[in-house]
Amino acid sequence: MHKDPDYYIQGVLDANRLMLSRTITLIESSLPSHQEMAGTIIEKLLPHTGKAIRLGITGVPGAGKSTFIESFGTLLTDLGHRVAVLAIDPSSARSGGSVLGDKTRMLELSVNGNAFIRPSPSGGTLGGVARKTRETMLACEAAGFDVIIIETVGVGQSETAVASMVDFFLVLMIAGAGDELQGIKKGILEVADTIVINKADGDNVTRAERARREYEAALHILTPSSANWSPQVLTCSALKKSGLAEIWETVNQHRTALQAAGELDSKRKKQALDWMYFLLEEGLRTWFFTHPDIEANLPKLTAAIALQEISPTSAAAQLLRYLNKKDGENSASHPK
Repeated sequence: MHKDPDYYIQGVLDANRLMLSRTITLIESSLPSHQEMAGTIIEKLLPHTGKAIRLGITGVPGAGKSTFIESFGTLLTDLGHRVAVLAIDPSSARSGGSVLGDKTRMLELSVNGNAFIRPSPSGGTLGGVARKTRETMLACEAAGFDVIIIETVGVGQSETAVASMVDFFLVLMIAGAGDELQGIKKGILEVADTIVINKADGDNVTRAERARREYEAALHILTPSSANWSPQVLTCSALKKSGLAEIWETVNQHRTALQAAGELDSKRKKQALDWMYFLLEEGLRTWFFTHPDIEANLPKLTAAIALQEISPTSAAAQLLRYLNKKDGENSASHPK
């Protein structure tokens, strides 16, 4: 590893893809020395970030998300944009990541000179993965990528994590039999700026149009997340590459509306503050559970609660007192 942060910073600003990849490897490393250097690099790259359009994309299983991102990303590069595709996949910590998977499922985009695909980092927790992805996004912006696509892989809270770091959140759906709202959480609809019904081709066109009307009706019940934008419902066929230009036009209309109202700037400032508080909470949690007295006494207190020898309230109070203990005080107390 090169010891000089400026070596990486200049490489990223020169749009050197190899140096960008090496910088991201530093960001994703769990070694304290690498994390410290990555923090210095991101800090110095910060003035060169913020100009990109940040898109979040999620989708129900079978919605054709990979095909959609490939077709949509290719459209954007054809229009002269430089596109970075990042993924948030909390399960990658268990599966060992998906480097090969990302390359093979987006073959065309992976060899596109104006596109950059980075698989999900393994972070152990959703918070860890999100932190690395957010900093990777900033590095990509500094390298001149003007559209950042962050996709969720897997389910759970990852949609909320992605929505908290992007300007525009797109939910990809497909028309299916029965209840069109089946399998989609209300919380995802509430953060959606646009819902896109994919696979609107062949015999499926009529079903896709019916699904579009049903989602429109569902969205009318919910309060929009923005006072300056009403979520849209569109149809497309990623396979046939139809409807993609309309989606990009919607993204730009959303950006124009939020910029005119000053909401885009305030949204990003709030995201940055929320991110700081999130990192504080993560840091405090890590500090707490790695504190020597906590490590020594937590198993005892956990067992004591199970045996009803101590109340959870008293146990928590005792653990918190260890944090205020002055050096030299005895910490080997045991609950009675």
